Amino acid sequence: MRNLDGQLITIFGGSGFVGRYVVQRLLSRGARVRLAEREPRKALFLKPLGGLGQTQFVAADVRDAASVARAVAGVDAVINLAGSFDDMFAVQADGAGHVAAAVNAAGIPTLVHVSAIGADADSPSNYGQSKSVGETAVRLAFPDAAILRPSIIFGREDQFINRFAALIRMLPVVPVIAPNTKFQPVYVGDVADAVVAALDASAAGQTFELGGPQQFSMAELLEWIGDATGRKRLFVPIPDAVASPLARGFGWMPGAPITKDQWLMLQNDNVVADGAAGLVQLGITPTALAVVADAWLVQYRRHGRFAQITAH
Repeated sequence: MRNLDGQLITIFGGSGFVGRYVVQRLLSRGARVRLAEREPRKALFLKPLGGLGQTQFVAADVRDAASVARAVAGVDAVINLAGSFDDMFAVQADGAGHVAAAVNAAGIPTLVHVSAIGADADSPSNYGQSKSVGETAVRLAFPDAAILRPSIIFGREDQFINRFAALIRMLPVVPVIAPNTKFQPVYVGDVADAVVAALDASAAGQTFELGGPQQFSMAELLEWIGDATGRKRLFVPIPDAVASPLARGFGWMPGAPITKDQWLMLQNDNVVADGAAGLVQLGITPTALAVVADAWLVQYRRHGRFAQITAH
């Protein structure tokens, strides 16, 4: 494994959900971290995780090639975690290309680019298309980049498991959109470990798909969350004939249950492809949802940590 002690690593998107875990692991390995953010003040909460002088902050936007070039000057490696559900092509396609081109121009030997399972030029969703265009841009500008494609990522701060747990807490009857779509949820800590492992030269030029040890359909996942939080609910599958016009007609509205692009993403399973390299090839044992979720799902139980939960 690569010795990171004293190495300077630029991270785009380091203040996000996955980024904070990656930063923590890099700092614990003795690396110096340069956090490249549109608003650096939003990343200041990470500073206490490192020692004196171990963290740097720089204003940068992956959509602006000049700012990206400044952010990677003089570093030993670059990690790109930047993503967006709003400005998808500018951030995940053009932005990814800007980062890879800057790494190449600066002669930096290592780039880890985090994409997503579902990255596909033929995807019906803008999200999948933009991720695919981004991967292509990275490979063209920097062929030795390590590309990671995680499935749905879960953890204490996630916007997936927590969102459904809150919905299940509120509603006695829970609608289930795309009940048969499959996911392979992967723990955020494992993704962070994979990002750090991919800095090793042995990962150069490879693509890794990251998934947990279990696959769930949407219906199975919601039922699991209900059991884990002690909430007995009626789960009602919503026919595509109803869900599709709902997403297409009202998905643009603030607070809509599902957007058009999210609906299109749900038309395909989000699981690791057969034979794909993944966590195991990076030396990581996948963590099951049940092993860690109890630590934060307790907040959704009727009596919190004092609730009696039947084994599931």
